[in-house]
Order: sequence, then structure tokens, then C-alpha cells
Amino acid sequence: MSGSLATPDVRPANPNFSSGPCSKRPGWSLEGLADAPLGRSHRAKIGKAKLAEAIDLTREVLKVPADYRIGIVPASDTGAVEMALWSLLGARPVDMLAWESFGSGWVTDVMKQLKLEDARKIEAPYGELPDLSTVDFSHDVVFTWNGTTSGVRVPNADWIPADREGLTICDATSAVFAQDLDYPKLDVVTFSWQKVLGGEAAHGVLILSPRAVERLESYTPSWPMPKIFRLTKGGKLIEGVFKGETINTPSMLCVEDYLDALKWAQSIGGLEGLLARADGNLKVLADWVDRTGWVEFLANDPATRSNTSVCLKVVDPEITALADDQQAAFAKAMVSALDAEGIAYDIGAYRDAPSGLRIWTGATIEASDLTALVGWLDWAFADQKEKLSA
Repeated sequence: MSGSLATPDVRPANPNFSSGPCSKRPGWSLEGLADAPLGRSHRAKIGKAKLAEAIDLTREVLKVPADYRIGIVPASDTGAVEMALWSLLGARPVDMLAWESFGSGWVTDVMKQLKLEDARKIEAPYGELPDLSTVDFSHDVVFTWNGTTSGVRVPNADWIPADREGLTICDATSAVFAQDLDYPKLDVVTFSWQKVLGGEAAHGVLILSPRAVERLESYTPSWPMPKIFRLTKGGKLIEGVFKGETINTPSMLCVEDYLDALKWAQSIGGLEGLLARADGNLKVLADWVDRTGWVEFLANDPATRSNTSVCLKVVDPEITALADDQQAAFAKAMVSALDAEGIAYDIGAYRDAPSGLRIWTGATIEASDLTALVGWLDWAFADQKEKLSA
């Protein structure tokens, strides 16, 4: 609990700032899911209709081109990414971009599991982007649009040529619904609805361009393909996957929850409304960082700062003079103090990332809660620093 310092008067109404699963939308309640066809088969008419509606609303809200396929797949964003990697790679050399833990995980899968000898790793440390001008687009290219564990995003898709030869495979799970993706530059887009829209976990979404479909139908990987990853049969795309006929059994309760979030997104202005909320939330934290001496963004370049998974580092000289494990313990103590006060849950840096804080600012978060939170962040820092010197 708190030491001798007085706590702020205003508390966040919603203390859920986790970066996944993320906060539910404002006004969410279980009663809003009453229309879920529980106890019914997802292959029944009603189940297929709900899944098809989820695909249609995803296209509408995200403004996905009409000739791109959208499928609901198992195992969250991880399942969607793995399905793309296992199904598409191997036809060309591949450039793997990594600047945080999930991107590094895809590097490991491609180089150590698929064992692609012509895979090239292009990486950067936490807080930075790699040199995007070194990417070879005669290769397939795999990257995260928004580094969830580093708070570093690509600012746009200008670095991707329209006339590329290879495919671009983009893990967009903490970017979609908050950042303006340039779909004509992307051949595969993956996400989980448990991120920016605060849906329930375990379901992924896989979006394929016509170029990606052409690859699927013209190329067969040399390795065995698990049933759960198979997107083709007899050399043709399994179209049912992209009409709501899922590979495995989905939770119709989770689907209903996703539909609820998509309809809320429409009610606040669709994609533009979602982007505006996330950008406004980032501004609350950016303004606070500008006036606060002890904290800084992990992302060095303002143009690459995420508007969803905001990663912060403690830069107070007395703290940075400590050993790395002591700095980590200080940040964890701040996180624990805020948790104990019921102010902010799950805001510690990701386990593989530099020590610090990670605060979700996607569209389901209210700016008023972030405005209240920053006063408590100052309190937690001062409280722990006082204890350190006691």
C-alpha cells in the first residue's frame, strides 16, 4: 500500500489497461451477448449466419478491399500468422523483420522450425525500427505493423513498393482498428479481436490478397501440413473458410462478443472514429511525458510511437544509475503499487522487453481514464523512490 505520500483524488473509472486481452468497450455488459446461439452448431444456419456477419462487418469497419478474403481461424493471432507462414513461405527467399519479441518469434519459427535456409533476418533493438530501405521485395517479407512489446510501429506503408515480386505478410494484431493499414501494400494481414476491440481470446482473423491466394493455389510447401493449417484442397483455396465455415469449432459466445464490438465501432464513426480515439489517447500520455522528467517513450522516433501499446521507460538519473535488475525491480514495484490500489492492472513491460511500463491506449480506453492515470503514475514513481531512499 502507499507510503507517506498523499494519493491523487481522481481514480480511473476503468483500471483495465492490459495490452491483451484488452479492455472491453465502454458500456459493455454480458446482457449485450444475449443473442448468441449457445448450444447450437456453428454449422447450423444460425451459426453460419453469425460467422458470415462477423466477416462482413470486419470488411466494412476496416475497409478491406472487396477482392481480399477474410477468414476466422483458430489460435488467436498466433494461429493466423503460423497458418500464413507454413502455407505460403518457401517459394521465394524471405526477409524477416524484427524489432520486438513477437517479430523475433516469427524469425525463430521460420529459421528454426521451417528451417528456411534462404531466410534473412533484419532486426533492430527495442525502441527502434530496422532500416526498411534494406528490405528486398523480390523476397517474401514478414513483419509486425505495430510492435506490441516495444511500442514501435511502422509509420506508413510507403516503404513497400506496389510492384513487389514477393508477398508481404503482416502481423497487425495491435495495429488493426487503430492504425490506417494500406491494404494494397499488404498480401496477408492477421489479427486477433481480443486486442484493439477488446474481444474474447482464442480466435484469429486471416486476410488474404488475390496475390496470396494465387500463391496458395500454385505452390505446395515441402513440409507436412497440419490439418489446422490447411487452406487448400486439390490445389484450390478452401473458400468455405472465408465464408464462415471455420476449420475448427469457434465459440459462438466469443463471436457474438466480436459482433457487439464491431457494432460499437460503427456507432462511433467506424474506422475513423476508432483511429481518432486511439490517437487522442496517445496524446494524453504524450502530453504527460513532455511535462514529466522521470519518464520517456521507449520508441525513440515520435513518428514510430504506437497509439495502442504505449511502452515507457524510467529515465530518472537516480534510477538509471542502478543495476539492471534493480531498475526492473523498481518498475515492478510501481506496477504492483498501482495494482494494489486498484488503479491500473497489467501495465508492466512485457517479460522480454526492457523494464518499464506498457499502457494500452486503444479505442476501448477512455481518455478520461488515462488523464486520471497519469497522476497516479507520478504518485507511484515518487512513492517507490521515497521507499528506495528510506
